[in-house]
Amino acid sequence: MSVELLSPAGNLEKLRLALEYGADAAYLGFSPFSLRTNAGNFTDADLDGVSALKERTGKKLYCTVNMLFDQNRLALLEDQLPKMKAWPFDGFIISDMGIVSLLRKHLGADVELHLSTQASCTNSESARFYRQAGFKRIILGREATLDDIKAIKDKNPDLELEVFVHGAMCMAYSGRCLLSAHLAGRSGNHGDCSHSCRWNYRIALEEKEREGIYYPIEEYEDYTTILSSKDLCMIDHLDELIEAGVSSLKIEGRMKSSYYVAVVTRAYRKALDKDPHWEDYREDLIDVSHREYSTGFFFGSGPIDPTKGSMITKKDYQQRTLFCGFIREQKADNLYRLELKNSIRTEHILEIIAPDLPNFSLDNFILFDEEMEKIPQGDHNKPCYLRTDVALRDGYIIRRSLEVKPETPRKTMGFDGKSS
Repeated sequence: MSVELLSPAGNLEKLRLALEYGADAAYLGFSPFSLRTNAGNFTDADLDGVSALKERTGKKLYCTVNMLFDQNRLALLEDQLPKMKAWPFDGFIISDMGIVSLLRKHLGADVELHLSTQASCTNSESARFYRQAGFKRIILGREATLDDIKAIKDKNPDLELEVFVHGAMCMAYSGRCLLSAHLAGRSGNHGDCSHSCRWNYRIALEEKEREGIYYPIEEYEDYTTILSSKDLCMIDHLDELIEAGVSSLKIEGRMKSSYYVAVVTRAYRKALDKDPHWEDYREDLIDVSHREYSTGFFFGSGPIDPTKGSMITKKDYQQRTLFCGFIREQKADNLYRLELKNSIRTEHILEIIAPDLPNFSLDNFILFDEEMEKIPQGDHNKPCYLRTDVALRDGYIIRRSLEVKPETPRKTMGFDGKSS
């Protein structure tokens, strides 16, 4: 069975990188209707670019229309749906059953429907209901275990099952949360989550007979993110997911960086293809900014441990390399334009990331400004060119180490909670 690798695309650049770095398909959204209104998203101005990528790659594109609609947004959706016919979408991800009839009315009776994880489908009878309602694919709730997935697939063998395998997890049931709406006036169910569960909180005790008198519980690190879940990482368990009946492996992250989309997609591509060196690519999952990893609920909810549980963590983001930018077009022999996001200096040892090559170092190069004058440093948003005798290509990624002592052996930490 061919298993799909599905990557996030928060904008046109991320879509291009997702497809170039190994995704079989990508999911994207429009600001008014997507559960990631701050992801950049797509507008009518992107139609030509998206269509060109679709034609060139032949890969699938899924549109997220997965918010829970109030009456005003429902009217806006009906106004916009006729325009969506021009987009080369292969399916629509929805959670609100009320818009099924609208999609069929404006996009055709045979429109392909995928049920969003927001709908919290975690059992075989729910899956059967949605299959009978015309859904081709179910994106299971993150609470589903491997045993749940097997049971759902056994009872619904013709139904495609999709699960998230990597990225941030919500502490609420399938993301249906009102914490952000309550604390910040921004609804996660309308795509505007303020991530209130990631905020820093203080805990206090109130004695029953002394209402309104609070006794703070202090921590040495000041505050604690008591509601903030670990990140999901299932790269070591893809075979188990496939054996359970999963058809599509989904990476979270439409709001993450282009760098994240590229390297995480590549790591899972190599693991799926059983590349002889896939574990080297797996190391990049440590280098992207992330919270401590876990396997979520796939192996059950207890007893909790670092590899088969969903334990919350007090640790902040972990990151050991700095994404510096992209190699762009070749301007002359051995000369390339750079698109920098962070500064680089001629004394830095750069690491180059390519779609189909192992990472390699670049330590012998010269930097130039737009007047072709040598410069010691290239900076974000300033014209910069790089000369090297190493063959490079548009789209290659540049990064450098954040480690103070590069000679110190790198630890492989985070997948199993242990270091080596």
